[in-house]
Amino acid sequence: MVRALIVRGGWAGHEPVACTDLFRDVLEENGFELRVADTLDAYTESGDHELIVQCWTGARFTAEQEKALVARVRAGAGFAGWHGGIVATGYEAPDYQYMVGGRFLCHPGDFVDYRVEIAGEHPITAGLGDYDVHTEQYFMHVDPTLDVLATTTFRGEHGAPETAGAVMPVAWTRRFGAGRVFVHTLGHSPADLRVPQTRTMIERGLLWAGLGATG
Repeated sequence: MVRALIVRGGWAGHEPVACTDLFRDVLEENGFELRVADTLDAYTESGDHELIVQCWTGARFTAEQEKALVARVRAGAGFAGWHGGIVATGYEAPDYQYMVGGRFLCHPGDFVDYRVEIAGEHPITAGLGDYDVHTEQYFMHVDPTLDVLATTTFRGEHGAPETAGAVMPVAWTRRFGAGRVFVHTLGHSPADLRVPQTRTMIERGLLWAGLGATG
């Protein structure tokens, strides 16, 4: 039996319940027994989950919560999430930030048209091509050692000319100790997550983080 812990809450504008519910079926179909928690204290409780899915924008971790989560991933659990639920959260938690490998700064212009470009080859993106979206374009601070799966290029528009030409990761993986981390920066709403390419990457990313199922 493999187990997944879904931790969801925080800012309601990112619809954590509706968004995480989109991925319950794919996890159950791949053999995960699901536990859903609406408290960050889930990280300090006993449990040995192969996968932790977090959707919690604006979390303020206690020292104990951060320590337990980071230790669990370093010991071998997968950790995965999308958008603000994983990168616009835990700003006062340096070990969490280090584990995730990126943090949200801003999205110039709010909802804008832009292109997502697949970067290199990886089983998570196999068969996928570049695609266009209309949503928030996340400008990030990121770890230079990430295994980048997809990028977007900023054009210096929407009152942020200094961003012109910046190639920003949209999705990435990283190894953290014995654990695996997967991040996708799209996913403001269920509609964003239903975009076929985005949904495919996230489904595969969850399985990669939890099972190593895609190599």
